[in-house]
This record gives sequence, structure tokens and C-alpha cells, in this order.
Amino acid sequence: MDHRGAVQAAPIVAMVLVVVLLGVFLWMLQHNERQEEDNALIKNVLWVEQNLHFQLASDEEKLRYMAEALGRRELAPTEALPQFSHFLRTDSAIQRLLWFDAERRLTAAMPPAGPDVPLDDALGPSHRGDAFLIARSGGRAVYTAAYTLPDGDAGFDLLIPVFGPQGFDGVLVAVFSIGAILTHHVPWWFTEHYQVQVIDARGTVLGAKSHVPMPEEGRTHTIPFEPPGHGLALVVGVHRTENNVARNVLLAAIFALTASALWSLWAVRRHIRRRVRAEEALRAEHAFRKAMEDSLTVGMRARDLEGRVTYVNPAFCRMVGWPAEELVGAGPAMPYWVPEEMEKTREAFHAVMAGRAPLDGFELRFRRRNGERFDALIYEAPLIDADGRHTGWMGSIVDITERKRADELARQQQERLQQTARLITMGEMASTLAHELNQPLSAIASYATGCLNRLKGGDGSAAELVPALEKLARQAMRAGQIIRRVHDFVRKRDPNVSPVALDQVVEDCVALFGPDARKHGVRIEVDVETALPEALADRILVQQVLLNLMRNACEAMAATPREARSLELTVRREDGMLRTRIADHGCGIAPEVQERLFSPFFTTKTEGMGMGLNICRSIIEHHRGRLWFEPGPEGGAAFVFTLPLAGAEAAAA
Repeated sequence: MDHRGAVQAAPIVAMVLVVVLLGVFLWMLQHNERQEEDNALIKNVLWVEQNLHFQLASDEEKLRYMAEALGRRELAPTEALPQFSHFLRTDSAIQRLLWFDAERRLTAAMPPAGPDVPLDDALGPSHRGDAFLIARSGGRAVYTAAYTLPDGDAGFDLLIPVFGPQGFDGVLVAVFSIGAILTHHVPWWFTEHYQVQVIDARGTVLGAKSHVPMPEEGRTHTIPFEPPGHGLALVVGVHRTENNVARNVLLAAIFALTASALWSLWAVRRHIRRRVRAEEALRAEHAFRKAMEDSLTVGMRARDLEGRVTYVNPAFCRMVGWPAEELVGAGPAMPYWVPEEMEKTREAFHAVMAGRAPLDGFELRFRRRNGERFDALIYEAPLIDADGRHTGWMGSIVDITERKRADELARQQQERLQQTARLITMGEMASTLAHELNQPLSAIASYATGCLNRLKGGDGSAAELVPALEKLARQAMRAGQIIRRVHDFVRKRDPNVSPVALDQVVEDCVALFGPDARKHGVRIEVDVETALPEALADRILVQQVLLNLMRNACEAMAATPREARSLELTVRREDGMLRTRIADHGCGIAPEVQERLFSPFFTTKTEGMGMGLNICRSIIEHHRGRLWFEPGPEGGAAFVFTLPLAGAEAAAA
């Protein structure tokens, strides 16, 4: 255990020792009290035994005097009864007095009993006769064993021999009640603290001076009850002890305070340990966050509600070139703001302070300390403290200068790639277009030659030349339309997304691709929904997608019988979009190819570059649409793409 742990554990160890010592003290105090109570119990038992012995000895002495009077014939049997009655009134422990002569005949009894009752059955057990023999032979008082009296109480007899002038003349029998002895000879104040019982040799309770149950083992004391003897014993148990309320309250308060102190020490120790762990975790977390902030390439900037900078990370300092000491505390205008775009920057600043910053971020132009400009993408979010209060704004700044350059370069390359793809498409269609242009040009030449011959011959009239010249003009217009479509398709231009009539785009594409389709024996079936709304798209780019998909469909039906070569082009309005579907009846696309169908440089053609479908998907996704593949229900393949509606049509949808 380290020094800090020892210091923390010392108060708890001290309190534990205090509690242990207090427990030992209380145990010793309780032990001494028990010893004192046991000593007091033994003394009181001896006192009760001596008191009962004294009472029995006193009764025995009185009965001996009465027996001597009966032996001297100072009292006749009839005169003895009043004496018996007086004796019973003065000594409540004796229930009955009996006088038997030497022949065991009942001479007198109080309360009265029948004269013909023998000694052994005169309200007593048979062992009374044995006591009679002992009293006659020994000439001394004899106690009988305990037995049950007619009233249900337990008792015993005292036989006093009566001697006349001629010797043994009978016995005087006193019937004692054990319950009466305890009731009248054990003082009331003694039973407030103790319970007194008389038990026989078998442990049967013969009498008790309290009906409170005997206390637990160890709180009683037993002493032989002699006389009368015969296995009788006095059992005295403590059933009421004086409670020292003040001491108990004091002990309870001490224990409560000790427990409270232990709990407080334990709580303080736990709190200290938690605080130490929290401090260690805080230091580790601070070190981790500092390392993470130092390694970030994204600039972090915190500002209060008034727009003053409260925190910048090293990445932001490296980005703008100013140290944190110069930036923290600075307010608008910031040193990294571009002077020529100060108004735009202030508007963005006030929008952020008002909580109107775009969730997807916004772009601003900043300058470095050396004057170099750079483009920054900024995300602003509310800065909330631990109490849930809004204390400012947290900004994430990303230098996107190189990204924008790369995006611009990629865009230019994509446009050049699209231009190249269109030129390749036109190159592949060149022979067909040349044949298509040859027809109107040949017709123009024929009509012009005919008109010149008639004019040179001098027999041509205006009425005859007008129809020929009109046909010549129509063929010239036809050739011009073909050349214009080709020119529009292949010329280099910037994308122009605007409302476009998709049905006209489809018509131009069919016109451009029609000669090539007829060359391959493919019928083009166009199904365009009437009153079709305009799409928001670039006309030439959509033409490129349509021509590429139509050309792929035509090539896929190279092995299809000519009568089954059919290309279906369907345009419908669905879910606020214009859905275009180009389906063929060709060989279809194998399942293992479908997942890589739109990947760059993947192609199933022997001489293909693998860029056609990838460019088509890029064009459609640039228009915020989708391009996907569907297997044909009767074979073949279908490519479907969607385009968004323009303006009011999109809002209505």
C-alpha cells in the first residue's frame, strides 16, 4: 500500500480499534453484571430456603407442643378440634390436621373426615403409613413424599408422634400445601424479580410463586428443599431485571455515533478514491483530447455569443498562419478575413450569430498570414456547456482549395470524356449517317440538274419548276437537320441544365439513330405519354444517354432473328419523376455480370472501353436521377433512368 492509501486507511483502522475496545468493555461490563446477578440470585435463593426452613421448623415446633398436650391428655378429642381450627386459621400453609391413635384410628380431624377412614387412606397416599411406622419407632417428626391433594394442588404431610404415660399413643398429622407455603411464606417483593418453583426428583413442577415462564437456561439456581426432602428442590429464576435506561441510551448513542463515523469515513474515503480516479481519468482524457486535437487536420474554432474567439486548435493556427495567442479574444473583423470579400464574410458571420448557419455547411474564402488565399468549408454548431446553456458557436473549418481544384479537374476530364464518347458514338454511326445524308443530297442534285436542263432548253415554265424546287428545298432542310443534330451532339459545350421537352429529345435521338437501327434490322417502338411535362436536364447529355443505351440494345440483338428485333422506348411520369425505359429482346445479361455492369472499364464487348454505362450513370446521377438494370420478362434486358421534373411541374407533383 502506498503512502496515500495508508493515510486514507489510518482513520478507519483507528475507528475499528475504538469499536473493538468498546465491544470488549461492554462484554466485560455485561459479564460482571451477570456475575453480580448470579451472586445475588444465589444469595436470594439461600434466603428463601432459610425462610421456608424457618417457617417449617416453626410449624413443626408448634405441632410438637400440640402433640405433647394431646399425649398428656390435656385435650380431649372434642376439645382438640377448636385448637386445630385455630391453628389452621393462623397458619395458612397447613391445609388439614389429623389425629390418629396408636391403632391408626382417626381420633380427630379438621376439617372433619369420616371416623372409619384408615390412616393410609385418610386424604393421603399409602406412604403415610410408612411414615407412621418411622415416627413410632424413631419417636421423631417425619415428612412424607409429595403427593396430589384433593384440590389438585401438591403437598406433603408432617407426622408428629404423640406419647402418653404408657408410651406411644398415636400421631398428629399436618397436611401442608406447597402452593400455600410459597404463597404465604415467599414475600411479594421477591417475586417481582424472581420466580420460585418447587419441583420433585423427576423435574415436575409441584408449585410456583409466579406464573411467568421460567427464564432461559443459566438464569436459574436450584437448591434442595429440606425439609421436607424426598427429592424436592427449590428452583429460583430471574424473570425481571432492572434496565439501566440511561446506560442503554448512552451505549446506543455511542454505537450510533461510531457507526455514523465509520460510515462517514468510508464515504469520505470512497469519495476521495472516486475523486482521485476522476482526476486521473480527467488527466488521461485531457492528454488524449490534446493529442487528438493536435493531430487533427480539421481546424476547430470556438466563439462566444458576441463573436469573439475563445479557442482555436493547432490545425486552425497552421491553416491561417496566426498563433493561438493572437487569435483568442479577437472579434470581427478577423485577421484572416479577405478584404475584397469583407461584406460577404460579415453576412455569413451575422447569419451564424443569429443561428441561421446552413446545416450542410457553407464556403468562404480566407487568407493566410502570408497573404495566400484559400477556400474553406465551414460547419457551425451551437456550443452547449455542462449545464445545458448555449454559450457560443463551434466551427469546423476544412481547407478545400485542393479539393476544389481536383473537382474542377475531374469535371473537365469528365466533360472531355463525355465529348470523346459522343465523338466515338458519332464515329461508329458515321457510315450510316453518310448513307442517310447521301439520299437527300442525291435528290437535291437530281432536282437541281433537272431544273437547269429545263431552263437551258428554254421550255421550262415556272409552274413546272416550282414543285421540283420545293422538293429540292425539303431535301435540303432534311440534310440540314441531320447535320445540325450531329453538330449539336458532338460539339464541345458547357453543361446547361434547363427545362427540356423529353419527347422532343426522344424524337431527335430516334431520328439520329433511325438509320443505324434500320441497318441492323431493328424496329424502334416509341411510347411517350401525352401531355408530358418538361424535365430539368441538359438536352445533349440526355441524348448521349439515350443514344448509348439504344446502341447497346441494338448490339445485344445481333443474334436475335430479324423479325424479333424490337427496341421499345417508353416514357412515363411516375412519383414526381420522368421514367424512361429502353428494352430489347436480345441475349440479356448474365447474373454474375449484373453486379459489375456499371463499373468503370468493365465491358462485355470485345472492342469496348467499358466507359459507356459508367458515363451514363454519372450523367443521370448528376441530374439527381437514377439509372438501373431490369431483366426483361420475356428475355432480353431493360435499362431504366429517371429525371426530375422542372419547376412548377415538380412542385405540383
